[in-house]
Amino acid sequence: MARNKYKVVIVGGGFGGVKAAIELADHGLFEITLISSSRDFRVYPTLYETATGGSQKMSTIPLSEIFAGRDVQLVYDTAAKIDRKNHEIITKTGKKYGYTALILSLGVNTNYFGIKGLEKYSYGIKSLDEAEELKSHLHKEITNSHLKNMHYVVVGGGPTGVELAGVLPQYIKQIVKYHELPERKIHVDLIEAAPRLLPRLPKDVSRSVAKNLRKLGVRIYLNTAVQGQTADELLVHGKPIRSHTVIWTAGIANNVFYHENNFQLTHNGRVRVDQFLQAEPGIYVLGDNGDTPYSGMAQTALYDGKFAAGNLIRIAQGEEPSPYRAKKPIYVMPAGPRWAAVLWGRFRIYGIIGWWLRRAADLIAYKDYTSWPMTFSRFMAENDREESCPLCADNLSA
Repeated sequence: MARNKYKVVIVGGGFGGVKAAIELADHGLFEITLISSSRDFRVYPTLYETATGGSQKMSTIPLSEIFAGRDVQLVYDTAAKIDRKNHEIITKTGKKYGYTALILSLGVNTNYFGIKGLEKYSYGIKSLDEAEELKSHLHKEITNSHLKNMHYVVVGGGPTGVELAGVLPQYIKQIVKYHELPERKIHVDLIEAAPRLLPRLPKDVSRSVAKNLRKLGVRIYLNTAVQGQTADELLVHGKPIRSHTVIWTAGIANNVFYHENNFQLTHNGRVRVDQFLQAEPGIYVLGDNGDTPYSGMAQTALYDGKFAAGNLIRIAQGEEPSPYRAKKPIYVMPAGPRWAAVLWGRFRIYGIIGWWLRRAADLIAYKDYTSWPMTFSRFMAENDREESCPLCADNLSA
């Protein structure tokens, strides 16, 4: 029976790919293979919390948990090539997976724009490993340093940079307190090359977010371009800023898979897609990878995954596919402990109410991927703290 099913290969275990697999698995029409380079689904919007002592349960869900009881073949490997003639995906280990339809949602890579030293010396939070590496570095630097002034620089005034800068001062103070270290001045700088933070959002929202960050003690530098980095300094406009901790959140580039496999790319490096999100007949490109109006948002990737799955269901049932209509996301922008800015159509909401709307969105997002018991477990993990540092762990459990 299975050999008569419509074969769908999904590449990418992120928002778009996982959502498409879940939607398709609820129908008996498909033989689904999901290829992911990671065993876990990463909840990217919460990685900044993991980097500052939050529980890993908030930012990762094992794919095996998501697809337990669902007829989806999980393959932990990296897609390398497409054999368009034979309708096959070839992985780095040399395995081949045939498809009737192919869904690609591979996420993005960090882009350092060729700036000297950044890749070697800066930190990031685009993966769980990066978040844990940054957290470990913060502890080592704070506990081993005898400097009276500690200086931290976040580069990039987009959502990730704003989220991290908003919680970093409090987290650093917590480490100092738990280790009973002498009080010291803590400086957190947020550097953005554009004239304002969050350039994709309206100016009034950007201003409100910047105002709250400044209240938290974050110094904001706009129209400021990074030129280079060494182990001890960041070079900005020809002037050095002394810092051993630079977190780079500014640049992303489309996954190299698309260039290496001769997809048609737009000027911004995204894949050109048609009215059905197809780069080519039967090959769908979702989320951050496709050139659509709201590409780059987690909500867009979710929407794209559901859309592509819906059209495949229609096609498998002998119906005509529906054209894609971009859906404007609801923007929820955390910028400090229990503070968020919300842009919902024409409405703006700021502060603690915005934060609770963000938490409600988290609850809905978890339920999209896992069972109710696990959803509540992950939702309540906001109150859990995780530290590999024994002293900090003891203080948390006290």
